[in-house]
Order: sequence, then C-alpha cells, then structure tokens
Amino acid sequence: MKKTLFTAICLLLIFSKYAFSQDEFFSIDSIPEIRITFPVKGWKHYMDSVFTATDGEGRCMADVMINGQKISGAGIRYKGFSSVELKDIKNPLNIDLAYTRKNKNYHGFTSLKLSNINYDPSFIREVLSYEIARKYMPASQANFARVYINDTLVGLYSNVESLNKKFLIKHFPSKDNTFIKGKPQTLEYPFGDNANLAMHGLDSLNYTSYYELESDYGWSDLFHFIYILNEESDSLSQILNIDRTLWMHAFNFSLINLDSYIGYSQNYYLYKDDNGQFNPFIWDLNMSFGSFRESDGSTHFMGLTIPQAKVLDPLEHLSFSISPRPLMTKLFQNATFRKMYLAHIRIIMNENFRNGEYYIRGKHIQDVIDQAVQQDTNKFYPYTYFRKNLDTTVGTSGSTDEFPGIKDLMESRLTYLDSYPGINGAPVISSANHIPEYPVRGEPAWITVKTTGASQVMLGYRFHQSGVFTRVRMIDDGNHNDSLAGDGIYGAAIIPAGPTIEYYFWAENDSAGSFFPERAEYEFLRIQPRLQAGDFTINELMIPGQDDPWIEFLNNTAETINPANAFLSDDPSSLKKWNFPDTLVTPHEYLLIKLSAGSSAYNPAGEITLKPSGGQVYLSNQTGQVVDSVIYPEMNGLRSIGRYPNGWGAFTFMNPTPEAMNLTGTVPESGVLLYPNPAKDIIHIELTNRTEPLHIEIFNMCGEQAYNEHFSYSSGGIPVTSKEIDLSRYVQGLYYMRITCNDRVIVKSFIVNK
Repeated sequence: MKKTLFTAICLLLIFSKYAFSQDEFFSIDSIPEIRITFPVKGWKHYMDSVFTATDGEGRCMADVMINGQKISGAGIRYKGFSSVELKDIKNPLNIDLAYTRKNKNYHGFTSLKLSNINYDPSFIREVLSYEIARKYMPASQANFARVYINDTLVGLYSNVESLNKKFLIKHFPSKDNTFIKGKPQTLEYPFGDNANLAMHGLDSLNYTSYYELESDYGWSDLFHFIYILNEESDSLSQILNIDRTLWMHAFNFSLINLDSYIGYSQNYYLYKDDNGQFNPFIWDLNMSFGSFRESDGSTHFMGLTIPQAKVLDPLEHLSFSISPRPLMTKLFQNATFRKMYLAHIRIIMNENFRNGEYYIRGKHIQDVIDQAVQQDTNKFYPYTYFRKNLDTTVGTSGSTDEFPGIKDLMESRLTYLDSYPGINGAPVISSANHIPEYPVRGEPAWITVKTTGASQVMLGYRFHQSGVFTRVRMIDDGNHNDSLAGDGIYGAAIIPAGPTIEYYFWAENDSAGSFFPERAEYEFLRIQPRLQAGDFTINELMIPGQDDPWIEFLNNTAETINPANAFLSDDPSSLKKWNFPDTLVTPHEYLLIKLSAGSSAYNPAGEITLKPSGGQVYLSNQTGQVVDSVIYPEMNGLRSIGRYPNGWGAFTFMNPTPEAMNLTGTVPESGVLLYPNPAKDIIHIELTNRTEPLHIEIFNMCGEQAYNEHFSYSSGGIPVTSKEIDLSRYVQGLYYMRITCNDRVIVKSFIVNK
C-alpha cells in the first residue's frame, strides 16, 4: 500500500481512520459502460417471469461486460421489490458477478447495485448524498453507469457500492461478525413497526420478518441489542456506536432523507464490530433531498408537503412517533447526546450548504452526465426537468410526484435550522496542546485545550484505531497543567498504552455543544508517542549495482504510525542525519526509501549512502534513541538483505521484495546457494562464513566433469563469499555441483535452460 503525505494542523495530525481513496470504478468524473447479454432475445419477459415466480429473489444468467472486461455466468435480478415496475424497461438491477464462479469480480467488486433513478428528475440525489455522507461516516461510493442489455442502451443508472464484506473490511478489522439489514419482508405503513428496532417479545425468531441477516449468524445478537436499546438503555454505549448513530440521524434530518429509519424504518444496515458495538450504515439514498415525503414517522405520518419538509423538526420524535423509534428517542433523551446530534447537524449544514459546496458539486455532476441523460430514452422525466430540478421544484403540484428543487429546499432548510435551539450558541475551541511533546508509553501525558463559553469539556481518547473512545472530564482548576483556574484552559492526564494516541474534544454549555475536530469521532487528532524498538523496523535493504539503492521499513504495529519525527543515519556518531517526511504508514504496511539521484520526499540521497562493500544503517526516535539498526555485509547487487521472519527476524540474503512480505531467505541451512536456477549463461555460487579452501566441481548427467577449480579465501570477517561461473558453452540439461570444504562435501543440482 502506498503512503500518502498529509499536512499537520495546529501542529497536530488530524485524519480519519476511514480515509479511503475512491476506486476508479466509482469515480464521479467517469461513466462506466456495463453491457449485459442474456442468452435469449426476449430478455424482458425472461427477467419479469423469474421476478414474479420467485418474489424478486431469483436470478437470470447472463454475461456482463464492464468497460470491456467480460465476466461470464453472472446472476441478474431486479433490485428491490416495491421499486420495480414490470411495465418499465428501465428497472433497478442487482448483478452478482460471482454467481456461478466464486472468484469472478471487477476491480475486486463482486456485486453491482444499479438504481434506475425513477424518483429524481435531477439525477444527482443519490450520488451527491453519498458524497456528503462519506465526510462523516463510512458510506458507499457512488457514481453513474450506462447500461446496455443485448446491445441496446437501456439508460443511465446510478452505480452504488454494495454493503458487503468487501465494504466492511475497508472500515473494520473484521468482516464476518453479525451483519443485519433493516428490511421488512412486508412494508407496513403508516402504522407498521417495520425495522424500527422495537421489542417484539423475547424470542429472536420474532424479528426475522423485519430484518435480513447478511452474515452467517446473528439473530441472537440482534435480539440482545434490541433488548438493551429498549429495556436497559443506560448500558447502550456498550453495544452501540453512539456517535456513528448520531451522525446517521443528523445526515437524514439535514438532507430530508425520509426513506430511512426516520420514515418507514428501513434502508439501513447494522454491523457488530470486534468491540461488541453495533455500527449503523445508511443505504438507498435515491429519494433524499425531500423526494420521499410519504411519512416522517412522526406528526406527518400520512405525508409531508414540501413546505413542511423544509421546517422538519430534528427532535420531533422526542414528542411523538407513530410507532416506536428507540434508536432516536433513547439517545435524544440524553441532554449531552442531544447536543452532540445537533452539533453534527450544524457541521453538515455549514460544510455543505452554507458555503454552497453542494450546489457547485451538483452542477459539476450534472455536467458530467448531461449527454448520457439526453441519450437515455427510458428516463422517467423530461430533460428540461433534469437541469431545472437542481434549483426549483418540478412535477405535479401538491402530489408525491412533486420534487423539490434541491437549492430551494436546502436554502430554506438552512434558514430554519439557523434559528433552531441548540444549533447556535456553542462553545468555541481555539487551541490544543500536550506535554511531553513525545509521550512515553506507561508514563502520564497531559492534554490541554483552550475554550470559550464552555461549562463542561470532555476528552475522548483511545490507543487503538479500531478501539472505542473513552471520555474523561477535563478540569480548569490550575492543577491539571491547565495554567490558571477559570481561564478557559482545561487539562486532563492519560497514560499512553500503545504506539498511537487518537483523541478529540467535546465542549458544551447549557444550550449547545461543539466538537474539535468538528467531524469527531469520525475524524480526530493524533499524537505520535515515542517510537520504541519493534514498532517501526528496518525490514530490507537493496544495493542493485550502483543505481537506485533502497531501504524498506515496516510498521510492525496494529496502528497507523507517523515516522515524521524519526531519523535515519549511516553514521553512529551522527544519528539525526535525515528526518523522515510527514507520512502515514498503516498497520503492517511498508515505507520504501529510495537513495537514487533526484529529489522527492522519500529520498535522502546525498545524506545516506549504502555501500556495496558493506556498512551500517541506524533508525532512531525523536529523542535520539536507536530503535533499530543493521550492519550489512558486502552485496553483489542481485539480491537484497532482509529480515526473516518478516519484520522481526534476523537478516539474511533473499530475492528482493520491495513493499512486500519477506519470504524465506535464499541462503539455506547447508550454507550454499546457487542462483539463478534454472540458469542460462551464468550461475552464482554463494557460501556463508567460508574462509577455508574450497574445491568446486560440476558434472553432467553422464557423470562427465564439466568444471574443476580450487579457491582460497583469506579471513576477514566477510560473512558471504561468492563465485560466478560461465555456463555459456554448456548444453541444456541437468547438472550437479560438488563443493568440498575440508572434510565436508555438499552436492547441489541445477538446470541449464537455453
């Protein structure tokens, strides 16, 4: 995995554990082409018949070509059930690329979810909504795709990343724990519970008609979660990622995404992480920005008008729900959680709508797809609606087929929320600091923060990037490294217990609260404690002749490490010769430092030298303490020297593996190495720790001697001796080499392949 440079903010690193680059397949600036070929001409009748006969679950076999890559034996069905209209040509599609062959995929993706954009004249609601959501929580990538069936263009679809194991492993260390989809078998409205997480008795089987199990097990886990949520909510933080849940609710209410837990209680997922906490994920955003208004699950349970949607109360469920909404009410009843939720709404509105960024992005997305929209003869609305609906309302006035202009809706929404109690009046957090500069594991580290207008300040911290944040109260009494009592500087002490400290601040007063960083807990500040031996190691080095030598470093920990305050040297009397750049090295991944001509952030050429005759390299931490070193031998430019086992073992000669795991060393226990094998014109012989005279002979399969020579090596502490033998006149075949050293005889076979 390549490393990415980053910028320090306020002398502290701010970054998200979940910062993943967008896969090329989901780039908003390109439109993939997906061609589906069914084995029958009447593909529509084929798909409709299977859909009807199997209640939407059966798949039809087809070949799929994505951007020119053909995948045979895919399984195709319509996506969803209530959204399918058999009279339409352009229905949503669910494509399983691995339907008949497990390893079939495109860019690692085995499943495609294609929405037909039937409730969005602007075409951009789903893609734009996911782009906004990814700033604050793990959410699907999304763009558009042109879909052809049997060589006929069906239309332009939104292309959304599936919530499956591939998605989970990007955001969690695991992927096989309990995974649930909020998807009732029969959608009951307006009075149905659906997937609202309310109690339905003590038998976990009572819940199977409201939720869909996406993992191999989990019904008992889901029931336990529902029971704690409804009956023992004081323990909720043990089994629910509360901050992630607050972000989901804040997103849904900010963007008027009512086809979610808010309205019909569906279209979300829950994954139980290794900490035992359930994490929610949003899903199916094609009707966000007020496109769906049939219910808010509260006062307007029979439907909302566009003016009502603009002023939808983000805390309305505290006073009334048409059916229980415990995932909201149990959290909103807590005053601090309620302020955190409103703070998240404020950040979403400020970062996307107050500054007009949503509108700039919306216009850009429409520019990208404009031609494809015009070419879509099966779209559900006229092209004039496409451009108009970004700004103004289109459709049949006063009906559910009236779609609010996104700009008109969100400008009114911003005005309404600006005057909502708890949105404004929050404390201001202006600066943060920590002592010592490089904390030592097991010793106290003091963290301080400057605030204005706060009555209570909390520090959230963890030592593992997949761990749960612990919150402690910070004190402004002059006794917590916080300067003077009552000066607005708060302090707290923690004892670092790992190679990283990730933390954020929460400040509140009677009316509102604020986070720092503002996207916490999804983003956070970071302190790099003092590196210790074994954290970040010299793993392999290579001197290929005189050109492009390199050193590979490995992060041996389960946390992301920043080596920016570590140093590299080839001189024990000057350990701080070269300072590592600001870069993130993710768990168990590599950083390659090249010592070639030219300049780059990873190139200490001219400061650090690797010598073919042998030398030394030192890695030291922020305080000048050597945490790793290697004295390397004479090297012939063909092989590297690296640690085996990878990351912590002794150094041995091996085939070069830059930015990859070191496999077994190439010098076997016999102490003799022949390479390459098979050979062509030259074979190399290497022997470890040999200073005695040697006798080398080569025989062909007939026992005829093809080579015979004596060698004498003078002692000098050189750990490897080598010899090159010319094979250019040897015929193709199997040969044996016999090496005699004192009373020891070693026989090796090799192949000459012309």
